[in-house]
Amino acid sequence: MAIKLHNTLSNSLEEFKPIKRGHVGMYHCGPTVYDYAHIGNLRSYVFADTLRRTFEYLGSEVTQVVNITDIGHLTSDADTGDDKMVKGLKREGLPLTLNGLKKLADKYEGTFKEDLKALNIEMPQYFPRATEYLAAEMALVEALEQKGFAYSLPDGIYFDTSKLEDYGKLGGLTPIDESRSRVVGAEDQKRNPRDFVLWKLSYDDKMGFASKWGRGFPGWHIECSAMSRELLGQPFDIHTGGIEHIAIHHNNEIAQSEGAFGTTLANYWLHNEWLLNITGEKMAKSKGEILTLQNLIQKGFSPLAYRYFLLLSHYRTPTNFSWEALEAAENAYRKLKEIFAGLIRANGGIEGGYKKEFEETLENDLNTPEAIAIVWKLVKDSNVSDENKRATLLEFDKVLGLDLEHNEYEVKDIPEDVAKLMNERDKARVANDYSKADELREKIKKLGFIVEDTPSGQKISKS
Repeated sequence: MAIKLHNTLSNSLEEFKPIKRGHVGMYHCGPTVYDYAHIGNLRSYVFADTLRRTFEYLGSEVTQVVNITDIGHLTSDADTGDDKMVKGLKREGLPLTLNGLKKLADKYEGTFKEDLKALNIEMPQYFPRATEYLAAEMALVEALEQKGFAYSLPDGIYFDTSKLEDYGKLGGLTPIDESRSRVVGAEDQKRNPRDFVLWKLSYDDKMGFASKWGRGFPGWHIECSAMSRELLGQPFDIHTGGIEHIAIHHNNEIAQSEGAFGTTLANYWLHNEWLLNITGEKMAKSKGEILTLQNLIQKGFSPLAYRYFLLLSHYRTPTNFSWEALEAAENAYRKLKEIFAGLIRANGGIEGGYKKEFEETLENDLNTPEAIAIVWKLVKDSNVSDENKRATLLEFDKVLGLDLEHNEYEVKDIPEDVAKLMNERDKARVANDYSKADELREKIKKLGFIVEDTPSGQKISKS
C-alpha cells in the first residue's frame, strides 16, 4: 500500500507520490530563535519527526530541512510590530547589533536543539539560518522585481498580491479573510491589504545588511522560499508546519516562489493542529500563557511522556493540554516501559499480522492514536511470546520514537533513606501489616519513588 496524506493544497486525502522514487524531500518551518520554544511549538516538530520516521520505516530516504529564523520575523506574521529578534535583544539587555543578534540566536537555537534531543526527535540534515542565505534571498527579491511582482515603498520592497491570480489558494483564502492580513506602518501606501514585505529597510547603521535597496533585512516569508529552494530544489515533496501558517506565511511562500520561477513550490502541504491550553485557547507566547519542556521536567514529567501524550491525538486534531491528561499519559508510558523491560531478552521474530496493522494505520494519514492502540493490543496478547513482543515493539518504536530500550524510570542507586523504608515495608508485608506497608509506600512516594509489589519482591522506579 502507498501512504495517503491530507494535502492542505487540495483539502483532500491524497496518495503520496514522491518526485524521485525512494526519496522524500521535506521542509518544516522552524523556530524564530528569540525565546524558548513552548510545548505547543514542539507539537509541530514531533509531528514532522513522526512523518519522517514513517517514510524511513517504509523504506524511503529522507532529506529534511528545518530552518532557523534569526532575523526578519515581525511580532505579527502579517508584517506589523517589532522584529521578534530585536524584541529578544531588548529583553535580555544585549546590544542592538548584528553581533548581539548572533548571541541571541546561538542561545535559543541551542535550547531548541536540546528540546528536540529530549523528545528523541531525529536531527534534520539541515538547520539553515536565514542570515546564512542572504545572497539567495536577495536574488529571489530581484527575480520578483524582474517579473513585475515587486514594488518599492519608503520602508521596503513589497510583493504585489494582485499580480498573482491564484494568490491564497492554500487553505482556500477568500476575500472574507482580509482582516487576517493586516498592514504595516505605511498602510496607506500598500497597493493591496495582503501585500507583504520582501525586504525591510533598517534605519539603524548597526543593524541590517547591505543591499541594492539599502541596508535592511529579508522578509520572513522570503527566507523560507530561498532556503527551501537552495537545499531541496523546486518543486520539492512536502512542506509541513502548524495551521497558523496557512493563511499568511505559507500562502506568501507559494506566491513568491511560484511567481519568481513559474513552478510549484511543494507538492504536498501538511499542517498540524494547535495544542490548546487549560482554558481551551491556542498556547501562544503573545498571550503569556506558555509552558516549556523544562517546565514539564521540573514538575517531574519525562519529555518522552509528553511525546507519548502527543501521539495519542491525530496530528490534525486540536489537542487539549491539562496536567491530568499528561499524568495519565505518563502513567501509561511508564507502564509500557516496565512491561518492555520485563520481556525476555532473546532473539524473537516480528509478528507479521501486527506489523501489517501498524503499517496500515501509518499509511492512513499517520494515524498515531490507532498505532498506540495496536501497541497495547500486542502487549496484552497472551498468544504472542515475550521474544516476539519485544522484537515487534522495537520495530514499532522506529516510528513512535519512545526509546523503549532505555528506561529513564529505572533506579540504579537507591538512596539510603529510601532503602531503609523499603526494608521496613518488606517486614510489614511479611507480617501482613498492609496498613503499615501502604503508609511506607506513601512515604517513599513523597521522596520521589514508586514501589510496585511483584512476585519476586518490591520493584522501585522514579516517580
